[in-house]
Amino acid sequence: MTPQIPDRSNTRLNLSAGLASVIVAIILVALKLWAYSATQSLSVAASLADSALDFMVSLGALAAIYYAARPADDDHTFGHTSAEDLAALGQSVFILISGGVIGWAAVRRLLSSDPVTLMSEGRGMMAMAISIALTLALVLWQRHVARQTGSRVVAADSLHYLGDLLPAGGALLSLWASSRFGLPYIDSVVALGAAVLLVIGSLRIGKGAWDALMDRSASPALIAGIEAIAKSHPGMHGYHDLRTRQAGSTVFVNLHVELDGSQSLNDAHAISAGLKHAIRQAYPQCDVIIHQDPVR
Repeated sequence: MTPQIPDRSNTRLNLSAGLASVIVAIILVALKLWAYSATQSLSVAASLADSALDFMVSLGALAAIYYAARPADDDHTFGHTSAEDLAALGQSVFILISGGVIGWAAVRRLLSSDPVTLMSEGRGMMAMAISIALTLALVLWQRHVARQTGSRVVAADSLHYLGDLLPAGGALLSLWASSRFGLPYIDSVVALGAAVLLVIGSLRIGKGAWDALMDRSASPALIAGIEAIAKSHPGMHGYHDLRTRQAGSTVFVNLHVELDGSQSLNDAHAISAGLKHAIRQAYPQCDVIIHQDPVR
């Protein structure tokens, strides 16, 4: 049995999330560039730099999603889905560094005795409010796609943009506080919280990508579900050597089944094909290979 072609509906969803990420990043860069030129706000400048980096990361993520969607070939007989894990691992490192830089800048600003003087806060607040709305819409779509497809690269990109919401919100709050109360330090406090969130999230995404690249088995819940299906499937006398590994959003399952050796090859194949279909129906992300053994 040959590995299956990646699910086209999942591929389309992943590509839509990647393309949306690139488009939103371009809009955010233009919007924040205008806001920075109007306000000279360092918090807006930091958000602008973050969005510029988002654009580069999103381009890389889109390329990884496109490459991972390619079907298996002679050189990659199990497909190209590990490209998602490589991209997610790279993103997690980038997010970790970004969190550290944002946290360090926030601490320095909190300890500084020279507060930032802001200008044209109204324009800046309007630009940041629009950027927050766009980012939130993108994050909601990416999270929906990640839940549907299990794509780590989409999940990592979603985490990165989610982390952008707090600095952007901090920039909006600091502009408002500067305009209303003359309080320039609020954005640093919010940015510090965002940095902590980024570090924690990057470690979680990075661990998942690392585990997949090291061929760690699938989750215990998924393995238990496959075992339950195999035990209850008609015509089965037992099973052994259940092995799983994950690459990108695909879980590869290898299973030896024990069948009545006196039955015809057609009957044995029908039982195996039915079991494969049952596993795929319960877990669409699985690529299942079944080996038939005569019962002992």
